[in-house]
Amino acid sequence: MKYINFHSVIILLMALFFAVPSQAQLKLDFGKDSPLRKLQIAEIAISNLYVDTVNQQKLVEDGIRGMLEKLDPHSTYTTAKETKAMNESLNGSFDGIGVQFNMQEDTLLVIQPVAKGPSEKVGILPGDRIVAVNDTTIAGVKMSREEIMRRLRGPKGTKVNLTIVRRGIAEKLHFTVVRDKIPVKTIDGWYMIKPATGYIRIGSFGATTYQEFMTAVNALKKQGMKNLILDLQDNGGGYLQAAVQIANEFLQKGDLIVYTKGRVAPRSEFVAQGNGTLKDGKVIVLVNEFTASAAEIVTGALQDQDRGTVVGRRSFGKGLVQRPIDFPDGSMMRLTVAHYYTPSGRCIQKPYVKGDLKDYELELDKRFKHGELYSADSIHFADSLKFYTLRKHRTVYGGGGIMPDYFVPLDTLQFTAFHRKLMAKNIVLGNDLKFMDANRKLLKAKYPHFTDYLAHYEVPQSLIDTIVAEGKKQKIVPKDQAELDRTLVYLRAQLKALIARDLWDMSEYFQVMNEQSHIVQRALRLL
Repeated sequence: MKYINFHSVIILLMALFFAVPSQAQLKLDFGKDSPLRKLQIAEIAISNLYVDTVNQQKLVEDGIRGMLEKLDPHSTYTTAKETKAMNESLNGSFDGIGVQFNMQEDTLLVIQPVAKGPSEKVGILPGDRIVAVNDTTIAGVKMSREEIMRRLRGPKGTKVNLTIVRRGIAEKLHFTVVRDKIPVKTIDGWYMIKPATGYIRIGSFGATTYQEFMTAVNALKKQGMKNLILDLQDNGGGYLQAAVQIANEFLQKGDLIVYTKGRVAPRSEFVAQGNGTLKDGKVIVLVNEFTASAAEIVTGALQDQDRGTVVGRRSFGKGLVQRPIDFPDGSMMRLTVAHYYTPSGRCIQKPYVKGDLKDYELELDKRFKHGELYSADSIHFADSLKFYTLRKHRTVYGGGGIMPDYFVPLDTLQFTAFHRKLMAKNIVLGNDLKFMDANRKLLKAKYPHFTDYLAHYEVPQSLIDTIVAEGKKQKIVPKDQAELDRTLVYLRAQLKALIARDLWDMSEYFQVMNEQSHIVQRALRLL
């Protein structure tokens, strides 16, 4: 046995030793009846005796995945590459050239260079097409988006040579870009939605979310903000600490924000410090069925402490806390170690069957089929899940997401099947890109200020006709004139928002879209 390679087992044990909290005492028993010993023998036997050559790394990874799949739906394993990509979005930056782009007919089209980023500094403009990277052609060669990103990204300070095709200029342009840290924004947009009322939409909770949030808050306060609409729709969560920092801004000193507790992990409480800048004024939190995890922590804290009113639809229902366990090769296991509880004592984790990930993933589909997204009367909570808010003693429920104080149904008249099919085939976004490519300079000259654009711009009928015609070519047609009419109302607003995004940024996109949002409009009526 002394010649046998214990490499894979040692990697696992090292990761556990260095990543598991000190209070969680691991019992590493390698006796003859130990499950760890059994795992050792299986890996050793397969690696040394199996009839064909095996990839030891993949063998161990599959083993880890197999174990985690039998647990809860949120314990996961990611490879080094997957972990790096995930951490970039949460940690707030990556190294690259700094452009927002989209693919148009196998060509990388620059939507916007990042403000003050490396591409903007050398003169790359919206509408430019990057056709080659370091003398390697990337346009028209069926190169994957991931491969293109790999070529554009690289360590800070390194250089990359780009070949650009620019509308109106016959010859190709050449730029040398020095890669730099590119910020990843987690705040989607913010603006004054009405006098004295600000609007902030948080897309996820990462390392820079609190700093971004306070930048928006301070700017809005200078514009006279007294009340706030906090939009957490479609926010899938992120760092618990970021959620705690945001909730702290609204609550009084000593107010409980959230607590966690697990089989091994003792109860750990997070309370407000009393130094928040948003302790006064009305607060409305917007949620929907895709609001999850850290976003539910903020929502639950403000609802249970009777600090904010929740508007929208029942949230996703993720009440599990994952702890990252890093492996030496850069891969990572995110292991569920505790439940989190809102201040009233609710665990809002929705039910699941261990090992049945498919059923868990279909839960939102079941809500749709059950009619819950259209009627609050379709939602029923057991009395055992009843809790009470801490100040006004209002009834709230645990065990399956956060139920809003004011329910807003999904409007089937607004979101048609015809529109969903157009979006699924990329017909709307594709034609928006083509339109912007041809009309960007004209629109910029005619509408130098967004306020003028918002008040006066109308999407041309020719763009609508092009989208409908392309849909017809792909056999995507409305079932009747009524469906077409309903679709066109929303489609015009969506296109106006997309054009605004391309000309300015996401804040302007949401200013347009929020005029059509029933959840946002309900919040405004409540204020």
